[in-house]
Amino acid sequence: MVREISAGGVLVRKRDGIWWMAAIEPAADPGTAVDAPRASQPGIRKSRSTGKSKKPIVALPKGLVDPGEKAVETAIREVYEETGIVTDFIAKLGDIKYVYTRVWGDQQRVFKIVSFYLMRYRSGRINEISPEMRIEVARAFWIPLEEAPSALSYKGEKQMAVLALKYLETHPEL
Repeated sequence: MVREISAGGVLVRKRDGIWWMAAIEPAADPGTAVDAPRASQPGIRKSRSTGKSKKPIVALPKGLVDPGEKAVETAIREVYEETGIVTDFIAKLGDIKYVYTRVWGDQQRVFKIVSFYLMRYRSGRINEISPEMRIEVARAFWIPLEEAPSALSYKGEKQMAVLALKYLETHPEL
């Protein structure tokens, strides 16, 4: 079984007394199209084959750890590449472990570990990402952190949002 090591971030920003979290909508796969979404809501995907709407994927920014790179460095880089935001590291939240089967290429089963870090906004504008990243990310947007556990698509990422909420509750100095 192939092993992959990735890292990502729960990027937060406090505005008007509310914690917000950066989320991404991955780029549509070849079998889907993304309708033009409103700025505050994920786009609705419609299958080209059936024309039926399906719920968009809402995820945390993450990516593979490059050779010689530390996981926290990967997380900071991936958050910047996928959201356009420069961050400050706060703390490690935890790891997600799962197995998946590649749907492209070799169809191999992969054991994946993703380390997630809590990060705070330093500068930048959400969704100002390079054109090259548009093959991976349809858009990046802010959502209230309290809504993140229900808005995120993946179980492990929902857990990371809960951990971020708990961390911020126990560290009011942030």
